[in-house]
Amino acid sequence: MNNDLTEAEEKVFRQLDDYALNQEILDTAKRFKASQFSNIDDFETFKAQYNTQNTTVKKLNWITPLLRIASVVVIAFGIYFSFFFNNNVYVQTLASQKTTIELPDQSQVVLNAMSSIDYSEKNWKDSRALKLDGEAYFKVAKGKTFDVITSQGKVTVVGTAFNVKQRDNYFEVQCFEGVVKVTSDTITRQLIAGDTYSMFEGKFTSDKINAVVPEWTNNNSIFNAMPIKEVVAELERQYNIQVRFKDVNTKRLFTGGFTHNNLNNALISITQPMNMTYELKSSNQVIINGQKR
Repeated sequence: MNNDLTEAEEKVFRQLDDYALNQEILDTAKRFKASQFSNIDDFETFKAQYNTQNTTVKKLNWITPLLRIASVVVIAFGIYFSFFFNNNVYVQTLASQKTTIELPDQSQVVLNAMSSIDYSEKNWKDSRALKLDGEAYFKVAKGKTFDVITSQGKVTVVGTAFNVKQRDNYFEVQCFEGVVKVTSDTITRQLIAGDTYSMFEGKFTSDKINAVVPEWTNNNSIFNAMPIKEVVAELERQYNIQVRFKDVNTKRLFTGGFTHNNLNNALISITQPMNMTYELKSSNQVIINGQKR
């Protein structure tokens, strides 16, 4: 009413939801006339008493909107930076699902079942790196260094074709073309086409392969001296089923494979060589027995 608001206070005052109403009250108040019964001394007394009251609440009337404005600005900046600076791409497959992804440099990634990759599309030109959880086959376009980072090791290449498998306590890299550098724990190896690097429960092994692409890309899972528990875990991923063991030593080693297009054939391929049987309890429930009946 005294027209003594600072420029900042007046700006905030104009942004209030009830600004129009307050302005109308002020304009109307200017037309009020003092009552004939008013006494100057009484009014001065009232004014002095009023000025001695705590004015904190009055100031909060413009401080509170400032806080609201500040919070909106913070949220807006958060959305802005998230949208423009966090251009990460995340791709995940479900059980019994495979998919092919083309990266910004035309490199290709084929994801196996229940696997995922995560990479920055915005920074890809400067840093070809992605995180992998699960298993994937890579065909890398020539260019700068290409890094595949997993929880158990890092694979570095320039332009090549290779497969990386990371499952719980198992880590495996197969090189099909070019040269691959693998670092896991304290072990670093350089692989050429046909080389395999494996780390299972802290134990390192190397082997040779004759295939030109990973077997799983042709709907076959192949294992060499792997615990039956790990073999069945892959079966569960490929068929979206749950398997329960009964009287089975899950550490027994299995060499062989199974197909991804027929559950009964896959179960026979796993159980018969190990003198076991299986029961289909429902469409997604299987029991593997350790002794034939």
